[in-house]
Amino acid sequence: MDLLEDYRRATFFFESGDPLGAARLLEPIVEAEPHNTAVRLLLARAYFNSAQLNGAEAQLRVLVEHDPSDHYAHHVLGRTLERAGRFREALPHLRLASAMKTQTDYQEALRRVETWLGKNSAA
Repeated sequence: MDLLEDYRRATFFFESGDPLGAARLLEPIVEAEPHNTAVRLLLARAYFNSAQLNGAEAQLRVLVEHDPSDHYAHHVLGRTLERAGRFREALPHLRLASAMKTQTDYQEALRRVETWLGKNSAA
């Protein structure tokens, strides 16, 4: 198995709109190189883009545990939890990401979840 070539192919699949194909190529790479954060992040994004939210969450939690200052991993974890309807769990990750880095999409995701929780505070 040529891991670098498989990673390049997976990146091509992902960028071409085939997150399932990318995930299939990335899973064995993550197994072979569990500390490779770039591969794990791409796998998490492939899972997210193919609505495999449990898989995305698992990969992102590993990334956040490994590097709590990774604002992007916090953002994508928050978005994954938001997409799964787990707004209260998403909120701290979205707040952290937004506090660590000022980006429009971070702020928009945070506002969406805060608004949803504000409108559904009895939930």
